[in-house]
Amino acid sequence: MIDAPSSTPLVRSPYGAFRYLLQAALAALALLALALAPARAQPIRILAFGDSLTAGAGIAAEDSLPAQLKRRLSADGFDVEVVQGGVSGDTTTTGLARLDYTLGAGPFDIAVVELGANDMLNGHDPKTTRANLDQILAVLQQKGVRPILTAMASSTNHGQAYKRDFDSIYPDLAAKHQAPLVPFILEGVWGKPALLIWDGVHPNAAGVTKIVNKLAPYVEKTLVSMGARKSSRAQ
Repeated sequence: MIDAPSSTPLVRSPYGAFRYLLQAALAALALLALALAPARAQPIRILAFGDSLTAGAGIAAEDSLPAQLKRRLSADGFDVEVVQGGVSGDTTTTGLARLDYTLGAGPFDIAVVELGANDMLNGHDPKTTRANLDQILAVLQQKGVRPILTAMASSTNHGQAYKRDFDSIYPDLAAKHQAPLVPFILEGVWGKPALLIWDGVHPNAAGVTKIVNKLAPYVEKTLVSMGARKSSRAQ
């Protein structure tokens, strides 16, 4: 007759029990390390959203603002991708109209918003420009994209009252949305023939470099606030 199996539990040796506990502890530590380890780093994606100043009217693509900004940030040690989102002739109205479509190429982490020059040149009501930019910044933030606003300044061609109303748009909206504000983006470039293309309006490659030198610190401050770290391979 075959004896029934004993109900007495198997007794492990002290060494076996210790080895089991050690393996369990090591497995738990491995899982904890995996959980705490950052995911494989992906480039931070930056959308350059603007008009011909962003698109690079009259200059080669590699000299445009997005291309030069990418090179500057990479040289400073940041792993980024800068996406060209400039359309020549854009106003804040047409920019707002294409915003959702442009964001469809995302996800994006940061957006540099450079719009308003064509509104001013065409004498658009500053109230409309303000409302459009307000909505653009709101949509970006709703979608988890950090905006950086670049300021445009009005000439006096439309009168002092127009200039006052237009110029106040950018600091007001930057404060409202708690977004970094880059002062007049063409400062030091506008009116300087050596920094402009043949039309005397748009920056040439050297002019864009001057703009990027002004813009880059604001972008880098935003990158650092997001936890981005400079590579040790920075030039």
